[in-house]
Amino acid sequence: MAAGPLDGVTVLEFTQIIAGPFGCQNLADMGADVIKVEPPEGEPWRQFAQFMPGEAKYFQSLNRGKQSLVLALQEPAAQEIVHRLIPQIDVVVVNYRPDVPQRLRIDYDTLSAIRPDLIYVDNTAFGRKGPWAHRPGYDIVVQAVSGLMAGEGKTDAHGAPDLIRSTAIADYGTGLAIAWGVCAALFHRERTGEGQLISSTLLQTALAFQGSSVFELPAADAMVQMRMERLRQAKAAGASYRELLAAHNPLAALAAGNIYYRPFATKDGALAIGALSASLWAKVRTAIGTDFLGMADPGFNPMDAAWRAKAEAAVAAVEETLRSRTTAEWMEIFDREGVPASPVHFPEEMLEDPQVAANEMLVPLEHDLSGPQRQVGPILGFSKTPLAAQGSSPPLGRDTDAVLKRAGYGDADIARFREQKVVG
Repeated sequence: MAAGPLDGVTVLEFTQIIAGPFGCQNLADMGADVIKVEPPEGEPWRQFAQFMPGEAKYFQSLNRGKQSLVLALQEPAAQEIVHRLIPQIDVVVVNYRPDVPQRLRIDYDTLSAIRPDLIYVDNTAFGRKGPWAHRPGYDIVVQAVSGLMAGEGKTDAHGAPDLIRSTAIADYGTGLAIAWGVCAALFHRERTGEGQLISSTLLQTALAFQGSSVFELPAADAMVQMRMERLRQAKAAGASYRELLAAHNPLAALAAGNIYYRPFATKDGALAIGALSASLWAKVRTAIGTDFLGMADPGFNPMDAAWRAKAEAAVAAVEETLRSRTTAEWMEIFDREGVPASPVHFPEEMLEDPQVAANEMLVPLEHDLSGPQRQVGPILGFSKTPLAAQGSSPPLGRDTDAVLKRAGYGDADIARFREQKVVG
């Protein structure tokens, strides 16, 4: 296995689903030795949409390069195994409900008493304090409470909110934050010898991703205050969710003049244009062959009914122009004119994308049970200490005996633990 910048660091992972596993997978890609603790039945993501017993694509995509240690943590003997391992552990990552770590004797106070320079990541949905501290939470719940879902502005056929479906945005973002926090804490420990407790939450990640909206700036917020007053009045009147979205939408007026930063249908599919400067706006107009200025118009005034009517007609004409050629034809034109644009792809198409291949963004792996696979590789490139996928995800309990022997247990001890259903 290739070594990375975290070669020699050992991580003990008590996490499940997405945020914690993704964070620890990033640490494994950096060369850390990650030991994932699972219950005898395996963590829930192993069991969701299994394609063979104990294996699911969701799990395999989030747990490569790890060892699997099966412990029945409710058993005192299993907790003692953890405590015996801790002197060899640099980092512990936990994402259980707030009440669970202390009950299982894997909380920060307990484990740092065994190894004072331990780095411990405590990931929760909403944080350890406040009226929601006791609540479990998944990405969809955090999307809702944080404003991400409403900010997306989508509804289903019945007018109910629709979630961000393409990814679990708060979960994956928190996974990156966990890996980032661990690296910073290891750097601090290298300089000072101090371990520490790192707290991460799905809610904080979701808020951070909306930094320009969850941001109070009285000098610039007159329009925001008007919009929020409309929203309060609509709520008080018992408005539907769609009516609330319309009252809140800060970009509704801009749609009348937007030809520069949006997707378009083409003759054989779709593409997206992303132009955010005056010079790029000019290139868009040249490429499309329009003299409509839209948002670049000095007289831009979507609140004026006459201006808006003309703008909507002009945008419709641009849309018709885009539908007159294929995506490939438009991409050739946009490339020639220097317009930032891309075809709209489906995720699976990226497996054969030449740009992805040229930059080696996918890695081939061989799984112990399910054989060959390709998946998205490490998220960063390092010139001196390159990151690498340290193998595929482990079958359930594959490394239990090896980890227990590393902690000093013999074959007879392991056999006894297995008979007592302490390990698997």
